[in-house]
Amino acid sequence: MKILRTIVLVLIALGYLIFAIYNWQPVELTLWQNLVLETKVPVLVLLAFAAGFLPMWAVHRSVTWGMARRIRALESSLKTTAMAHRREAEPPVVAPIAPVAPVDTPVDKSGRSAGEPGDLLGPAGEPGSARE
Repeated sequence: MKILRTIVLVLIALGYLIFAIYNWQPVELTLWQNLVLETKVPVLVLLAFAAGFLPMWAVHRSVTWGMARRIRALESSLKTTAMAHRREAEPPVVAPIAPVAPVDTPVDKSGRSAGEPGDLLGPAGEPGSARE
């Protein structure tokens, strides 16, 4: 895109240069009753172009600047809102619970109470079996 802009600007400059070469004649401009400005035609054309272009360029730049500020403000607001929702979605941090000490029970690991007879068919090395 920049190459296209450069080509257009070069063509405009070349056109202005050709215009300036063929129209290099003095012109008198009467600004007030006794104030006369004598200048060349290409200079007058350049001043007329600048008088029309510069105010519109300044308006364009100010609108672009204002829109950029609004976009930055909206992006910042969106970011803070997203961060707030993200914090709400996270589970609350709970302090770790201290481990509970095991309680001694009369039931051993085999699932039998202390007074029951052992399993005669169970493996020999298991606690609570009759063949211990």
